[in-house]
Amino acid sequence: MMKKLTTNNITVSYGGSKIIEDISIELNEGEIVSILGVSGVGKTTLFNVVSGLINPDSGTVEIDEKNITGTTGNVSYMLQKDLLLPYKTIIDNVSLPLVIRGEKKSKARETASVYFDEFGLEGTQNKYPNQLSGGMRQRAALLRTYLFSDQVALLDEPFSALDSITKSSMHQWYLGVMEQIKLSTFLITHDIDEAVLLSDRIYVMAGKPGRIAEEILIEDPKPRNKDFVVSESFMRYKKHILEKLES
Repeated sequence: MMKKLTTNNITVSYGGSKIIEDISIELNEGEIVSILGVSGVGKTTLFNVVSGLINPDSGTVEIDEKNITGTTGNVSYMLQKDLLLPYKTIIDNVSLPLVIRGEKKSKARETASVYFDEFGLEGTQNKYPNQLSGGMRQRAALLRTYLFSDQVALLDEPFSALDSITKSSMHQWYLGVMEQIKLSTFLITHDIDEAVLLSDRIYVMAGKPGRIAEEILIEDPKPRNKDFVVSESFMRYKKHILEKLES
């Protein structure tokens, strides 16, 4: 696999206290890699460095071996709230990144429309966010994220606001659509089940300051169906991660 993004020895401090220290991780093309850890361990701080929103005290971020440390616009970034604009239709919400990059609105709509069927959004183009379910809004937000950058996506707990039934359905949908678009993705989560189900690899973050405690390869092949979450293999991964987080 070709490396798409790497962080090299990232350290960040606030007010004289280190938040994360010596973080070196990598993302290969087409992978889903989870950053798993308890709240406050520094996961979002790491994402803010990768996206260029903050500069690290030390260390670098590279895409395709190019140093992008401290520069924005290289990766897409999706938060747990969909942040769709309530006064815009779904097609205009989704195509917004293309308009911001200078495309005419009509062309941006045309470009975005191609993906609506693939993302399970066909028929929602002229609806408004308040007319869609939470799961459908997240689909729209993910498509908007993809159109911002099809190189690397940072997803910060994108499914955490959904109820458990909707979340389970979204997980299966997400695995299916990712098989199609092969978007290289870092996913922040504190949900062990979610990390094991969705990921090719997991980086476990722990400690204060936050550090990478372990890298775990999920060897079970994709696509993974709902039965995977009750398999012996799944339970072994979960038990191992729980032990690592509690140690």
